[in-house]
Amino acid sequence: MTYTLLNACFLIPAALLAWSARKRIPTGPWLLTAAVLIALTIIFDNIMIGVGLFYYSPETSSGVTIGLMPIEDLSYTVFAVLVLPALWAHLLQPRTDHAARGGGGDRRLVSGGDEQC
Repeated sequence: MTYTLLNACFLIPAALLAWSARKRIPTGPWLLTAAVLIALTIIFDNIMIGVGLFYYSPETSSGVTIGLMPIEDLSYTVFAVLVLPALWAHLLQPRTDHAARGGGGDRRLVSGGDEQC
């Protein structure tokens, strides 16, 4: 099995999850985070491969590299950048659309007892 095929098994569901949360994830901070994490991954993976901490077999990688790092190594970073904000949006952010309100009147979040936020 190649790294590309293995990564696709994880990145396709991650992309679908991110797509489903796209309206609740702020684009600017998300893109900045993605750019910084991808840049750091490229820098530090090249350093770690260069000093011999790990090795990628040419038989299982695509052969496309950025420096010493195979392009497939970015998939872990891309997965995190896609999944973590999407899970946050789905699990921790309150929904404000019509379906979340049960189709009825104005509902508000409450904290503690009867105090309305």
